[in-house]
Amino acid sequence: MSNPAPKRAFKRVPRLRASAALLALLLIAAARVPCVRIVGSGGNELAQVRVEIADSANKRETGLMRRSHLDEDAGMIFVFPAPDRLQFWMKNTEIPLDMIFADSSGWIVGIVVNAAPYTLTPRGVDADASYVLEVNGGFAARHHVTVGDRLDFIGFTAHAAQ
Repeated sequence: MSNPAPKRAFKRVPRLRASAALLALLLIAAARVPCVRIVGSGGNELAQVRVEIADSANKRETGLMRRSHLDEDAGMIFVFPAPDRLQFWMKNTEIPLDMIFADSSGWIVGIVVNAAPYTLTPRGVDADASYVLEVNGGFAARHHVTVGDRLDFIGFTAHAAQ
């Protein structure tokens, strides 16, 4: 007399396939989330930040104003149409921010650390920049980000809409 195969074993296969398909879809979706990877001068990854992209005049003007929270691994990348000596202020910005300025090749040319909220003091660096990554205050120190490191863009093309 032979033992019939347990019926439950056959039901697991479709569930396993469905779970694998769901995992694959989640990985594909995660790969499309715009990110900025910060790479140290030695080629090692220092951090990766999920970003909102401010690539138009309106988005750049609004920035991170009126937000009371920013996740540690989140930020905003400001994309400008041409390199310039950029300056930012913190009017209506509720949280302290680090501003990481990068040239048109993504090389970090300067960092403003812990810009105080609700101030009108213009902040910038003494170099032309095409990109500014805004992250939580203290981020650059926590992740050892310095001038000469590089920003890599993942999941988006860094071109200004206007």
